[in-house]
Amino acid sequence: MEAAVAIPSRAVLALVVISLISCVSLVFAGDIVHHDDVAPTRPGCDNNFVLVKVPTWIDDREEDEFVGVGARFGPTLESKEKDADKSRIALADPSDCCTTPKNKLTGETILVHRGNCSFTTKANVAEAAGASAILIINNGTELFKMVCEPDEPDVSIGIPVVMLPQDAGESLKQNLQKNLNVFVQLYSPKRPLVDVAEVFLWLMAVGTILCASYWSAWSAREAAIEQDKLLKDGSDEYLNMEVSNSSGVVEINTTSAIVFVVIASCFLVMLYKWMSYGFIEVLVVLFAIGGAEGLQTCLVALLSCFKLFEQAAKTYVKIPFLGAVSYLTLGVSPFCVTSAVVWAVYRRFSFAWIGQDILGVALIITVIQIIQVPNLKVGTVLLSCAFLYDIFWVFVSKWMFHESVMIVVARGDNSGEDGIPMLLKIPRMFDPWGGYSIIGFGDIILPGLLVAFSLRYDWLSNKSLRAGYFSWTMIAYGLGLLITYVALNLMDGHGQPALLYIVPFTLGTFITLGMKRGDLRHLWTRGEPDRICPHVQLQPSSESQH
Repeated sequence: MEAAVAIPSRAVLALVVISLISCVSLVFAGDIVHHDDVAPTRPGCDNNFVLVKVPTWIDDREEDEFVGVGARFGPTLESKEKDADKSRIALADPSDCCTTPKNKLTGETILVHRGNCSFTTKANVAEAAGASAILIINNGTELFKMVCEPDEPDVSIGIPVVMLPQDAGESLKQNLQKNLNVFVQLYSPKRPLVDVAEVFLWLMAVGTILCASYWSAWSAREAAIEQDKLLKDGSDEYLNMEVSNSSGVVEINTTSAIVFVVIASCFLVMLYKWMSYGFIEVLVVLFAIGGAEGLQTCLVALLSCFKLFEQAAKTYVKIPFLGAVSYLTLGVSPFCVTSAVVWAVYRRFSFAWIGQDILGVALIITVIQIIQVPNLKVGTVLLSCAFLYDIFWVFVSKWMFHESVMIVVARGDNSGEDGIPMLLKIPRMFDPWGGYSIIGFGDIILPGLLVAFSLRYDWLSNKSLRAGYFSWTMIAYGLGLLITYVALNLMDGHGQPALLYIVPFTLGTFITLGMKRGDLRHLWTRGEPDRICPHVQLQPSSESQH
């Protein structure tokens, strides 16, 4: 009984690896609208907190563009630049704008400092003095949500109120103190309903699972053919072949599937608590090593299919500490290592996402090829645990940590970096706010293990594409991910736990089909078709011999 529960050492290592690279399972596009159920609301003070673009000009020369945040109160800002008014900036005197300004205002945007009175008081004073809008300089580099005071009467403010970070406000103030004519526009563009980046991410995720599934199924079929051949010949090499095959594939069990949630949660909390530049650097090194290894594995497998490289793939040389290594592996290794190093060095450049995605896809394919679920029972336990894990760390963790732990980790807050590397990302091409659309490795690897299992079962059972489970499970994954992106856009880019949508689609489709076709018991326990021993031959009847 102990053997059934124990987790083999290789499975433990695989579990740690999959937990680390899959601990973030999230699709994210960056918030531009912040819904807040905590800040008090009442008539005249019920706006959502929106990011505001603040382009500036000195005379007719365009200067810097800053980003601010709109207040809970005041009118709604224009969403298009062409509809936003361009107004001159005036520096408040006194600078806090808690009392009537000494300078005459005739429709200017007034620049004031935070403090000494409430935000609504500043806005009322500025409006009464003739300002068309008010820019409030924060006392820090972050943005602060401006709300109404609890004891204030109903608010009726008719000018836009926007807060700027300290560095942006000081830059404007310095130009005004030089007696320069500074102009500004205030508008809050809306995110497009669908960005091309999301389409490419969807294709990348689906394509990665397709490639990984076919590679996994092909390897399983080749191993099965070899087994049948050795059994038919009655060869003693059968046991040796089983040992050699097991060295390349790790099958997880129900215990390790449950432990995955615990290990992944520990990794996620570590990332959240210790998120810093140094910690991100460690993750970058680990990702570069894993990406180089994944790229090497994929290239060797791909090139081995061509006759030109067939001999190099079958010829080995012994290397200290590494053992027997093929000449083909030696040939591609420098390229893979160089690719990973180049990405790590230039990862802060705008084009670095290309290298990150290539290394990431190669790593994901390799993981799905090496780590396998042996039956539907293990797949169900794994995805069910991942489903609850995703919901907890995206939504429930807000009540415990006052912010979504997984979203904070995915963004790389307080690290000085643009998020952790265990993500696939593509720049948002037609989004006025820019940024990246991202998907966590966990949203591909975890359902990908089940999809790959379905194709292995189909091929070993000699099922057609329509009669099998793979095509339906693959379609279900694609639909689940599509619904995730629909939810992402409906929530204004707020991060969504993709497995919340993917798991019911993928797992539900697989189980429902299994029940309908009468294969569920077999899929749940064995996970592979019954195979007749090649030594058992049906003898022809005596009648047929005459």
